[in-house]
Amino acid sequence: FLHRVMAETDMQLSVKMRLGYEHASEILEVLPVLEKYPLSYIAIHPRIGKQLYKGTVDMDAFEACLPQISHTLFYNGDINSVQRFRELRDRFPGIRHWMIGRSLLADPFLPAMIKADEPEYPENRYEMLRAFHDTLFASYEEALSGSRHLLTKMYAFWEYLIASFPASPKGLKKIRKAQSLNSYQEVVNQLFETEASQGLSSGT
Repeated sequence: FLHRVMAETDMQLSVKMRLGYEHASEILEVLPVLEKYPLSYIAIHPRIGKQLYKGTVDMDAFEACLPQISHTLFYNGDINSVQRFRELRDRFPGIRHWMIGRSLLADPFLPAMIKADEPEYPENRYEMLRAFHDTLFASYEEALSGSRHLLTKMYAFWEYLIASFPASPKGLKKIRKAQSLNSYQEVVNQLFETEASQGLSSGT
């Protein structure tokens, strides 16, 4: 595949990969092949395919890949807090590029906090999240046909964002039960009100 693409197009090509499907050592057989091609970068998520997103990332297996890679390398996987990023940065000081996936959907503030090396959220965190939600909702409502399509989109959005609402452990279940736009908005209003009141009571 790489030989043909590189020969027949001038596109820039990058590769994002896991450690393997069955075993973490599988990647060590692939990396020498990738070294033959002028890839823009290689991104590695240090899990195996069979894990899906379960379990933990394999830092030792990721570290074993480093001597075999001359391409620009991106680390991807479980960057879900400023503290976690600090730990990864300290362990791999040679890595200059970091990729955030699901954690960005769960916490839209995370990239800015990492760049600022600031673990504290802005005081108006939930006001900003509400504005983001309402803008996204209005955009989907304008683009999609019918409430069912809109609700399906918003259900998928909340599968990740609900992680930012620790005061509402059953929030996602309530959202999924909403069968109309009115009932959906009632649940969302309750989620934001609960989180805001929790923040006030805790002084955050």
